[in-house]
Amino acid sequence: MPARMDRLPWARFHTRVVVALGITWVLDGLEITIASLIGPVLQSEHTLALSSAAVGRVASVYLLGEVAGALLFGHLADRLGRRRLFLATLALYFVASGLTAFAFDYASLLVFRFLAGAGIGGEYAAINSAIDELIPARHRGWADLAINGTYWLGAIIAAAAETILLDPQLLPPDLGWRLGLLIGPLLVGLIWRHRRTLPESPRWLLTRGHEAEATRLVADIEAEIAARGHVLPPVDPARTLALSAAPPMGYGTLAAVLVRRYPSRSLVSLVLMASQSFLYNAIFFTYGLVLTHVYGVPASHVPRYFYAFAAGNLLGPLALGRLFDTLGRRRMIATTYVGSGLLLALSAQLFAHGVLTATTQTVCWSAVFFLGSAAASSAYLTVSEIFPLEIRAQAIAFFFAIAQVVGAAGPWLFAALIGDQAHPAPARLVRGYALAALVMIVAGIVEAIYGVEAARRSLEDVAAPLSVRDA
Repeated sequence: MPARMDRLPWARFHTRVVVALGITWVLDGLEITIASLIGPVLQSEHTLALSSAAVGRVASVYLLGEVAGALLFGHLADRLGRRRLFLATLALYFVASGLTAFAFDYASLLVFRFLAGAGIGGEYAAINSAIDELIPARHRGWADLAINGTYWLGAIIAAAAETILLDPQLLPPDLGWRLGLLIGPLLVGLIWRHRRTLPESPRWLLTRGHEAEATRLVADIEAEIAARGHVLPPVDPARTLALSAAPPMGYGTLAAVLVRRYPSRSLVSLVLMASQSFLYNAIFFTYGLVLTHVYGVPASHVPRYFYAFAAGNLLGPLALGRLFDTLGRRRMIATTYVGSGLLLALSAQLFAHGVLTATTQTVCWSAVFFLGSAAASSAYLTVSEIFPLEIRAQAIAFFFAIAQVVGAAGPWLFAALIGDQAHPAPARLVRGYALAALVMIVAGIVEAIYGVEAARRSLEDVAAPLSVRDA
């Protein structure tokens, strides 16, 4: 059955999968961008009058919510199925994000942001596994990177909206930031019907002994594609695996697999996920604070600087994604990690010498994250490819959770380096940028040494299912 799925040509069904499930990254990009943009606004006495440290904590609480959601819903996605969970997690985000817009004080803001983060964290685990199990092997790398890159489409939507919503001449300060937080729930309402039409993963169904249902779903997909004029190639009979229906496997099984069966893969996953999370969260959550405190940009003008930054992030995975399927995973992942680290180190030196303006700083970071965005997306691709089917969602959740714990320290650290002074000392920030650059370079070296080449290979060839038996 996996061989039947992998031989399929790209068709409207796969586009529907990408659109309906890829909305997760749009929503996360939207949420994190809005959090970054409204940070300076929330410091106003006309809103919640938060300090820089408090703004950083709001960001960190959202990330910690993602950790809790990933661990809980990742376990349930392997136990109950991908489809049930990617419906439940989207519903949780819809409610919690909507409530955030009505937060009446700092405490309620933290609670609602935590719950919204839990919904998105659960999405990452359920959806990354579902996408990889439904997309043909030869398209999997590009599709995953392109989907992860749409995070920045959400960032662009947020920046465009907040340019209007945060303008004090158009809306009161305490109203604009609240309306911005309702954009995410609006997008969920638009996509909900399409997500409900997606099937369960046939691969997951086989691990639970539901062979008849899995067979029917694959046959339906094949019939839909053939009806649109596509010629389906024959299935190689040698590519057959027999599975024994297995009971649900928890984090204990995951720990045994990570430590005993795949220790080098675990190291690669940990390093790739943690390094990109620290880089992104450290810089992105505090980007607005840097613009306002270092370059004197008015808070209402901060969204204008995000277009070039977000565009570089969006274009990176789209432009480079095909190379991950043709040149291979190890070569491209190592190149993008090391390259983004070196560019960040260079831009930090320019910042230290005071030769950058708000505009040129944005240009520098756009170049850094053209590579960095592809690198970050490839980290999620790696974790979702190189572990067995039965624990795939839990593996994604586990490494995502560790990455977010590491990343949660980023906004707090950089906000502390910025402080509440109008013109913070550049040397303090440069040390933070140098640290982020170093961890990216080290991650690229680890990938070059221990990375797994999964390009154009079936998921079952990359990591045999735990329930496989001799045919």
